[in-house]
Amino acid sequence: MIVTETQEHRTPVPDHNSQLGAATNQMDGANLTMVLDVEVNVLLRFGQRQLSLREILDLTCGSVIELDRRVDDPVELLLDGRVIARGEAAIVDGNYGIRVTEIVQPSSTSPLP
Repeated sequence: MIVTETQEHRTPVPDHNSQLGAATNQMDGANLTMVLDVEVNVLLRFGQRQLSLREILDLTCGSVIELDRRVDDPVELLLDGRVIARGEAAIVDGNYGIRVTEIVQPSSTSPLP
């Protein structure tokens, strides 16, 4: 309960934040269970490079673009543009994959977009 004061009298006001917090904690488990089977797209990033529009227009079949990473550098697994893991490139049944070597811990100070 929060109490607000005026010059004339004191008025108790219900603390909705604490009530909301208790309800949210109870619902978190149920909400999480509801979305566990939702599929999301992830991206495997080997490296990147900025190109001018002229360089892009000059691309032809057989053009090679050098990236900013060495072959032995870890690749990154991204979810919604954020790095969530790093690892080694792997081949799985003829497809690219990743052998995860590091799970990136979310930063409590980085704001969400």
